[in-house]
Amino acid sequence: MTDSSIAIEDRATGRPRSVAIHECGDPSGAPLIHFHGTPGSRLEADFGHEIAARAGVRVIGFDRPGYGASDAAPISAVGIAHDAESIADHLGLERFAVSAWSGGTAFALATAAVLPERVSRVGIAGGLAPFDRMPGAHDSLSPNDLEALAQLPADPARAAGLFRTGNADTLGAMLSVRDDEAAPWIDWMFASSDAEVVARPEGRRALAVNFREALRQGTDAIAWDNVAFVGPWGVQVEDVVAPVLLWYGDRDEMVPPTNGQWLAEHLAHAHLTVYPGEGHLVPLTHWAEILRALTVDHRPAESLMEDQLRGTGHNDPVVFRN
Repeated sequence: MTDSSIAIEDRATGRPRSVAIHECGDPSGAPLIHFHGTPGSRLEADFGHEIAARAGVRVIGFDRPGYGASDAAPISAVGIAHDAESIADHLGLERFAVSAWSGGTAFALATAAVLPERVSRVGIAGGLAPFDRMPGAHDSLSPNDLEALAQLPADPARAAGLFRTGNADTLGAMLSVRDDEAAPWIDWMFASSDAEVVARPEGRRALAVNFREALRQGTDAIAWDNVAFVGPWGVQVEDVVAPVLLWYGDRDEMVPPTNGQWLAEHLAHAHLTVYPGEGHLVPLTHWAEILRALTVDHRPAESLMEDQLRGTGHNDPVVFRN
């Protein structure tokens, strides 16, 4: 496991900024760039270090601007795709897979759309469909969030400010995890959908480590994430040519699997797996399967999914293929 930082040129401003990177798993393994959730950090996949090492996968996580140890800056889906490109160039990765959990989805799909020759496969766990296209998505937004959304694309900074002030109570509650590994915020977020996962010491520890680092600089990056994935993404999911594997729990209250259904119907090559009785924390229970499906040799995605569905030890998932 290694931590590092690199200086990249911000495509929007032309100025340099620092991006923090964390690598785990097999240093010489198949490369996978992981996009953390909201909030999240470069440490998100570190819980699976030994799993990745056994699978022969080199997992590369990085902090989006303002998270963890990365310099703060405006966040956009296409902008983060270019950050991933800079990281891949720096590490000498010609071709790689990408994965995302939850709020990382827009960034992973944008990377696949922007870099079609370099992204081999995409894995999404509990990921949001585009708000501007997903039926009923705006119904979940508060009046303040809708006001923020109305500022886009003209004034993303004002939109971020509105997202931040309008959700101040929730964002403040999230900060409790920086000082308390037993923070009740984790239960508030996940106890009803993922009670078994957050009850396990190793599961709770993984969440606490990830969120503590994510919130090191405060909550501004969360507001900017909302600008990026609630507003226009800057790419269309139909532009993604790589196979996309989608994993959801049918008890997910944060991102219902209808989001995965929408994505599967609009992506060119998609496979949706829905796990009965599981919630939003699918990566914590299926990381080995996700890694195998995204990185094992170069067989067609269809055969990879068949391998994934055999011998998981869980209830048989429902699979949608496009």
